[in-house]
Amino acid sequence: MSFPSKIFVGYRALGFVSNHIPLVTRYHKRHRDNYVITCVGQSFHVYNVSKLGIVAVSDPHPEDISVLAADFRYVFTASGNRVFAVSRNKKIEKEYKGHKADVTFLLPFSHHLISVDVDGSLIVWDIASQEQYLQLKFDPETFLISAVCHPHTYVNKILLGSQQGGLQLWNIKSNKLVYSFSSWGSPVTAIQQSTAIDVMAIGLADGQVILHNLALDKVVVRFKQDYGPVTCVAFRSDGHPMMVTGSTSGHIALWDLENRKLHSYMKEAHFSSITGLSCLPSEPLMVTSAADNSLKVWIFDLADGGARLLRLREGHSAPPSCVRFYGNDGQNILSAGHDSTLRSFSTTHDKHNKNLGRASYHKKASKRAGLKHDKHKMPPIVKLAADPSRESDWDNILATHRSSTVTTTWNYQRCTMGKYKFIHERFKNDVAEHSITATAVDISSCGNFGLIGYSSGHVDMYNMQSGLHRGTLGEAKAHDCTVRGISIDGLNQKVVSAGANGVLKFWRFKNKQLLGQLKMEAFVSQTMLHRDSSMLAVALDDFSICIVDIDTRRVVRRFAGHSAAISDLTFRADGRWLISASMDCTIRTWNLPTGSLVDAFALQEAATSVSMSPCGNFLTTTHVGDVGVYLWSNRTLYSHVFLRPLPADYEPRLAELPTTVISDSDNHDSSAAIDEDEENGEEYKSPEQIADELVTLSLLPTSRWLNLLNLDIIKIRNKPKEPPKVPKAAPFFLPTVAGLEPKFDIGKGEDKQAKAESHIKKPKLGALSELAQHLSKGHKTKSYSEVMACFKEMGPSKIDSEIRLLSSEEGGSNEVMSYFLEFIETILQSNKDFELAHAYLALFLKVHGEELSGKPELSSVLQKLSSTQFESWQRVEELLQKSLGLVAYLRSATV
Repeated sequence: MSFPSKIFVGYRALGFVSNHIPLVTRYHKRHRDNYVITCVGQSFHVYNVSKLGIVAVSDPHPEDISVLAADFRYVFTASGNRVFAVSRNKKIEKEYKGHKADVTFLLPFSHHLISVDVDGSLIVWDIASQEQYLQLKFDPETFLISAVCHPHTYVNKILLGSQQGGLQLWNIKSNKLVYSFSSWGSPVTAIQQSTAIDVMAIGLADGQVILHNLALDKVVVRFKQDYGPVTCVAFRSDGHPMMVTGSTSGHIALWDLENRKLHSYMKEAHFSSITGLSCLPSEPLMVTSAADNSLKVWIFDLADGGARLLRLREGHSAPPSCVRFYGNDGQNILSAGHDSTLRSFSTTHDKHNKNLGRASYHKKASKRAGLKHDKHKMPPIVKLAADPSRESDWDNILATHRSSTVTTTWNYQRCTMGKYKFIHERFKNDVAEHSITATAVDISSCGNFGLIGYSSGHVDMYNMQSGLHRGTLGEAKAHDCTVRGISIDGLNQKVVSAGANGVLKFWRFKNKQLLGQLKMEAFVSQTMLHRDSSMLAVALDDFSICIVDIDTRRVVRRFAGHSAAISDLTFRADGRWLISASMDCTIRTWNLPTGSLVDAFALQEAATSVSMSPCGNFLTTTHVGDVGVYLWSNRTLYSHVFLRPLPADYEPRLAELPTTVISDSDNHDSSAAIDEDEENGEEYKSPEQIADELVTLSLLPTSRWLNLLNLDIIKIRNKPKEPPKVPKAAPFFLPTVAGLEPKFDIGKGEDKQAKAESHIKKPKLGALSELAQHLSKGHKTKSYSEVMACFKEMGPSKIDSEIRLLSSEEGGSNEVMSYFLEFIETILQSNKDFELAHAYLALFLKVHGEELSGKPELSSVLQKLSSTQFESWQRVEELLQKSLGLVAYLRSATV
């Protein structure tokens, strides 16, 4: 197995919070915290309500999750016609197979799980054994299940709501219909247990909410909301008699149950239908989710009993159209979506995500009208340019909008729209007639100037601080056609503008004079400049890419391979790679020095925008119809990758988009981490694997073995000039000498010291040293590993003394000396600890050289050791000479 891409591997997906699947809440007794679970496609996220931080991400499911449910132990999910039990919020532990249609409802019921599919099959599962306990079949024509709930204190009973408006109470133990309630005249959309026994809240598609007493089959009270069908119902359990209902319009209604009237409306709580709503037990908190990719926590602490927004986690509600890395650290990504919002996503932690707001022609009027019915909303951002150099001084982001002449400024530090909206006087009266739009933008590297290109061919320069117009390129127009790209070099000396007719024009930045122009072979679709290398990437309408050196104004590279329109371009930080995304659903990496394609991979959906991190560690992409921002990790930073040129007819392989779980490439099999083209390349080899080819060192400090031969010289050099004198200790009662004059008796102290020195213990005669004992044991077992371990623990002085004790005069023997030579021979044959073996052997020969020459019984051992040493060094010397010759050749060839 190999990766579809040699360079990039999926890392994680950003910007996913929730979708149309209702949320689920759980209470953890040990943590004493509430958790909320939201669905994000094939996985689900688990957030703690206290900080709304993500604490777990489940493993991907085979298909998109369609239902969520949870009990104290498992999180139950349905994907297609399969039901799963996920343990520890991550691992899929159990699978329940039996449905033939897609599952629509799940309900944990004590030790059982109830599941319902679209064909009307209801199955009761035993959670532990995964066996079917009961199966019921309902006719969708007469009773299509649309809601499932378990009434409190109703043992073994469940309440089913139908699309036809009726209710049925079933006993799942006896498999009997207990009671059938008459139809409400409208489909049942939600059923929820109230805080009172026997009373259930029933939400209907016509907006009615009915509190019904099941025991008496009597309606307690009716409510009706004015904003569409009821999608979910919840009750506060913190002592306030209040019911909360959600609607398809995104509004939340609060109902006063004591006075049986509407309390208030929380308008525009979400931009789309509220799919999940839950009041936390015994707390004044409410959690809501919707299909607008947001999760909100509300707190009931207002003076009138209403709720306010406490915490928020959200992403784009519509697919992003443009992404760019912001800053030089590569930790923030600017993303502009089709929902007209500009957001910043963090690659390190979701808590650093920012929302810069939604584009509006009039911000104050938009706030008064509300975001949902905002008439001043601007079209989505199409292109943006940002520079962080003056972010703390003034607006530093410039953005163009779809079919709009107005170019907006944004402030990253204050997370809001800027105070300037650039539009030239010439366009204010003629904009409606000619439909002139801003098509290209760029900001200078100093952050002071912004350039805007228009579909009329004009290119205007503005001051980002004051918002004043600072000139126009060309006498009347820069081009006679639409401006498709505009770029400023890193030194504010040149400006390059690209027209749709294929003409590149080079301008002087200061006086705006035309320096020259270059005609391309086809029409230009967009451009991208790498400021450090002055290389301009030009995407043409014939699906090819040209690299233009703006200093020499010449085409230096041409790349062809895409089969559809190129959607975006990006450079690596050092300018050696150009990465292009196309509507043919491929992403290709081109090597500029060699002028070749080095990597390509295909995707299910075409990439609409790509951007490479300034640090080179991530590639970010956005895709058609997808609200996520995807990160791809650069494998070349942590592993050796062979980037060989790919053939012209290379077919890219399909790659899966990253999931919300951080991918760990180390979890792959070792064979999967090696590409097919890298099988003949270098691999990591342990010291045991290279024993037949090279030698390995011990990696011990040089102070442990390098100075063994000179240890006697070092001792002489470090010897003190005078021996240390022991201070005389004065006794408590000073002895005196008898006489006319009192004198202290000092001689007794010297006598005690001499007596103590005479009692120093001497080693016993005939006992082998520690090293000799290890050598004898190693000779018997034919393994000298303990001897080497003993040597590595000793210091230089200890090694010197132990080797000296091997002589027969110092308590050793000829056998022990032969054992030591066998030990050195074994180490040389193993090709490990090469420097230690030679250091110990040199010291041994220096100390016992004269003695060895007079002992013929050791000559055979010495000759065998000499041949082994010569063979080991000859092999290493040949490799060294070969490497030195190769280096000398390469040095002479490059001079």
